[in-house]
Amino acid sequence: MSRMIAIANQKGGVGKTTTSINLSACLAEQGKKVLLVDMDSQGNTTSGLGLEKNDLDNTIYEVLRDEISINDAIIEIKDCFENLSLIPANRNLAGAEIELITAENMQFILKEKLAPIRDQYDYIILDCPPALGMLTVNAMTASDSVLVPIQCEFYALDGLSQLIYTIELIQKNLNPDLYIEGVVFTMFDARTNLSLQVVENVKDNLSQNIYKTIIPRNVRLAEAPSHGLPINLYDKKSSGAEAYKLLAEEVINNEENER
Repeated sequence: MSRMIAIANQKGGVGKTTTSINLSACLAEQGKKVLLVDMDSQGNTTSGLGLEKNDLDNTIYEVLRDEISINDAIIEIKDCFENLSLIPANRNLAGAEIELITAENMQFILKEKLAPIRDQYDYIILDCPPALGMLTVNAMTASDSVLVPIQCEFYALDGLSQLIYTIELIQKNLNPDLYIEGVVFTMFDARTNLSLQVVENVKDNLSQNIYKTIIPRNVRLAEAPSHGLPINLYDKKSSGAEAYKLLAEEVINNEENER
């Protein structure tokens, strides 16, 4: 059975989508079969892999509404790696937050939809929206773990306690096996004292696992989505590509150590 990881942080602009795309691509490069699920109505994960999001008719929204089967929504990203697939999203997904509230067993809909295909993948990565709403709750209820990107900025810890509280509520009421995969620092600038201080502050105040890999602030990482490519294909020699390769190795090693 696959390992399902939700990439979540209710703050926007922390590198959540960048991490979802590039971690997935680097896991695929390591020979793992990966399904990336875009759970954000902004559809940045979808466009970041070269798809015209608003031209798509079969997305995660139609799956959640039971209009299509989940297999009908899966797109193989052959331009990247043979073993990387995507379930896309677009602006239609914005309506799902309201529609799910009236659905029966609303917190378990995504888990139910993903269940038939779990065995087909080594990893399923869920890119959550920057809010702790029903879509994020569905993603966490379906997942084995949560990976939390944190930007190296002054307010890095703001809101993190709320995210951890939400995870604990889901553990208690919906998914007792859910755990925090770890925290990964993003947009690290070694030239500034602030980035170094943020890393030390979080380490001092957080009991959760913190990944050794730190994602640097990197121009090539910022450019890659506009070309519809993950960083390990856009510029595999960049510091960003090297960082996500190391993060993928850590994620794989964490799984092996848990067995």
